[in-house]
Amino acid sequence: MTTAQTSSTSPGASNRLSGQLGTAGVVFMVVAAAAPLTVVSGNVPLAIGLGNGAAAPLGFVFASLVLLLFSVGFVAMTPYVKQAGAFFTYVGTGLGARAGQGTAFVALVTYTAIQLGIYGFLGWAVNDTVVSMGGPALPWWLYAGIALAAVAALGYRHIELSSKVLAVALILEIGVVLIMNIAIVAEPSGSALASLAQPPSAAAEAGPFGIAVLFGVTGFIGFEATAVFRDEARDPDRTIPRATYLAVLIIGAFYTLSCWCLVHAWSADSVRQVANQYLSSGGNMVLDTARFYTGHVLADLMQILLLTSLVACVLSFHNIVARYQFVLANFGILPRRFAATHARHGSPHVSSLFQTATAIVLVMLCAISGASPLVGVFGSMAGIATVGIVMLMLLTSLAAAAFFFKASGSSMTTRWVPVVATVLLAFILYLVLVNFTTVTGLGVGISTLLAIIPMAAFGLGFVAIKQTSLNKLAVLSTVD
Repeated sequence: MTTAQTSSTSPGASNRLSGQLGTAGVVFMVVAAAAPLTVVSGNVPLAIGLGNGAAAPLGFVFASLVLLLFSVGFVAMTPYVKQAGAFFTYVGTGLGARAGQGTAFVALVTYTAIQLGIYGFLGWAVNDTVVSMGGPALPWWLYAGIALAAVAALGYRHIELSSKVLAVALILEIGVVLIMNIAIVAEPSGSALASLAQPPSAAAEAGPFGIAVLFGVTGFIGFEATAVFRDEARDPDRTIPRATYLAVLIIGAFYTLSCWCLVHAWSADSVRQVANQYLSSGGNMVLDTARFYTGHVLADLMQILLLTSLVACVLSFHNIVARYQFVLANFGILPRRFAATHARHGSPHVSSLFQTATAIVLVMLCAISGASPLVGVFGSMAGIATVGIVMLMLLTSLAAAAFFFKASGSSMTTRWVPVVATVLLAFILYLVLVNFTTVTGLGVGISTLLAIIPMAAFGLGFVAIKQTSLNKLAVLSTVD
């Protein structure tokens, strides 16, 4: 285990984290944040049922291509961005200090929101599992609190411990889905469940491609955090680019394959109607599919691993937010104390503790309010995070385009691919906004307010900047 270079928090010092994470370690961290089993169980049926039915895998293919284009500019800028902090340091480098701080505020709101949403989803999912197994019905926040304590303990320690825990959880959750996929493809008759489905109606024959793209993109939330772990990577200029491309390719291929297999399992003619029936009844289409093709044992294991997937996801986001706060403290945007590193664990322990305290307060407020853990907590927070993450990628692509158009010796690829990515991400942001009630599951009024929150965060960060922070952030945009 490595230790931090310093635990000093004296003014003017710039603390750095340290570590020996390789490409695999970083990939495990960010793919776990994407929660692949949760996405396959949730986003894939939504993309099929509310989107374009049997053609929904194309939505995941399109989302993967857009994010690969985004990654070109993101990766090309990595050697020029020496500070960890992911999006806000990239935007600060390409678009200036004020835009950088605005982006940092959006990131904090986005990742805090999705973390709270996952706690709501996790609490509901654990209680649902316990009840289905004959246990007592308990408040969702009780289970969320237990998970929060585990995340706090792991987040306080060195990042390599979290990486090992996430690696095990990730391998298991991807493994069970791949077993289900293989069983579906190996079925000699093909589409064996089709006989159980009702004949398709006219309403099941078509759906908007944009909805499938929307849920495809939201399934990638977390992959972009590779650069957050820059200081803890063994060789960041090589590790971060490799991890970014690998994360996009692994996540994209996994989602596309799993979506196609689910379509094949129920047949192209009936899968959209089946998905909508599950969505309206609150059932789990993927678990029932696994139960039919592989038996009860694997389906039950998948249900348990769905819970560990959510824990892995919330641990990843906890680590991401803690490191955002750590870097922001180094720039003077947050209190200097947040930039402290633990003398033994080499972790941003003060920032981690603050993030834990924030999560406790937010979970308590949601519990006191009586909000539904699924619609009230997860739905609303997922809405904020969806707008926020697309905004962050859009700003980063715009920053990459601006940076390389100004940089001498840059290639046509590094100049124009970010421009294309910016246009496509602007289109996806449009899709998110016009279909926002579908994302949140809430009314138009409250959905509109939620969509405004990340935009307001950017505006606040853009204008409310201290001169000392402005001077420190200004260094980013003067990189040669």
